[in-house]
Amino acid sequence: MKKQITLGGQALIEGVMMKSPTHVSAAARKPNKKIVTTKRKHVSLTQRSAFWRLPFLRGMVVLGEMLVIGIKMLNWSADQQAIKKEEHLGPWETGITLLVSFGLVIAMFVLAPYWLTRFIVETRGLAFNLIDGLFRALIFVSYVWVIGLMKDVRRMYEYHGAEHMAVHCYEKGKALTVKNIRRYSPVHPRCGTSLLMFVILVSIIVFSLIKDPRWFVNVPVRIVLIPVIAGISYELLKLGSKYPKNFLLKIVTLPGLWVQKITTRKPDNKQIEVAIAALNQVK
Repeated sequence: MKKQITLGGQALIEGVMMKSPTHVSAAARKPNKKIVTTKRKHVSLTQRSAFWRLPFLRGMVVLGEMLVIGIKMLNWSADQQAIKKEEHLGPWETGITLLVSFGLVIAMFVLAPYWLTRFIVETRGLAFNLIDGLFRALIFVSYVWVIGLMKDVRRMYEYHGAEHMAVHCYEKGKALTVKNIRRYSPVHPRCGTSLLMFVILVSIIVFSLIKDPRWFVNVPVRIVLIPVIAGISYELLKLGSKYPKNFLLKIVTLPGLWVQKITTRKPDNKQIEVAIAALNQVK
């Protein structure tokens, strides 16, 4: 029997991306209803260097790589929906979109919670960071819920569910058929949504170590520490996936699983077919 490999992925525009230790694939349904696929070789830096496989460092590398790969595949899936050539995103448009996106992330999840919390308590101590973390969680959950009301985003949430269900089916060793995949949950413990919830929880602890009350010191340090927090969160996500019956890990993973109830939806059969096409490229 062929040995199983660890798979990850993400939803695309009318499509699904899948990643194995050696390749990345994507499948999308074009406006003419035809499913198209692409496959690219990708070996992570963590597999090529023992240094980058060290705990915490590997998380930062993997997340950085996934960000780059995810954006490329999102652009690819957008291209499959473009009818006219001028609709395609060029390098400049992609770069500007990235900069604006990073700016919005910093504004929504670092600056806004920080300034809101300053109106309630002093900028030091555990109470400040607990309230700051609560605001961050509320903003995140509200954001994914609100954008989920949009038709296009709701479609991506359905493809997100299809991706998870297909991976569940593969991990159970079952044939990748629509009927088999329909039996599985759209919630998966290794989801990026769960990782983001870990980031929020870990940030409460890490930010508590910053004792300087001056905002012009506090805020930049929080931004700089984001990769560190991401690295720690990645390790917790891996532990939670490796030891799903551990009581403590089950508690800390619950918030991420709850939020996945928002970011995933039950897909239709045609969306599952796209997920199967993507997974077949890398399994």
